[in-house]
Amino acid sequence: MYGILLYNGVEPIDVGAAFGVLSMATRIAPGLAFTGIARRRGEVVCANGLRVLADHDYASAPDTLTDLIVTGGPGWTRAAEDPETLDFIRGTRARITSMCTGAMILSAAGRLADKRATTKREVFAGEASPLDSLKAGHAVAATLVDSGGMVTSGGVTLGLDAMFYCLARSHGQTVATEVARVMEYSRALAVNRDALGYQCDGPSTSR
Repeated sequence: MYGILLYNGVEPIDVGAAFGVLSMATRIAPGLAFTGIARRRGEVVCANGLRVLADHDYASAPDTLTDLIVTGGPGWTRAAEDPETLDFIRGTRARITSMCTGAMILSAAGRLADKRATTKREVFAGEASPLDSLKAGHAVAATLVDSGGMVTSGGVTLGLDAMFYCLARSHGQTVATEVARVMEYSRALAVNRDALGYQCDGPSTSR
């Protein structure tokens, strides 16, 4: 069971990447399940106004969670200061994967201490690069980093790559490859991997 962390100000692209890849994957992995989790069950307002619904609050999050996807977006600054959100991330036994600035929330929760990690690096003029301020054991510019099973991915659309990585880890490379093919994302996966690379410096915690 995948849990997708939602919060006000989350980036719609991250929400779409997480739910979209998993939704497509259910067509060939029928046992795959996923759900949205937020501080409060119900409506979550994404960046720029898109509204989505979280099925669970932190207290009712399923005990069967195997993977927690921590999304990014402009609202990460508030999420990273919210004690309930940080306690939920600290307490989960699920494997954790972050998209984009979701890594900043993981850092605030202390989950990146002594780990290699990445996050969004490209910004508009006048903005500070989150990668430059990421407080991790060693922040690196990469498409994706798996440090002892803690997975972080780069900016915005690279969340798609993170979801395919999760699929391969939990459901096998064949499933991930087939979903990428049907989504016509296979070439982009290869280009992104070659451009900045995947860095894996510790054993995966796959189940």
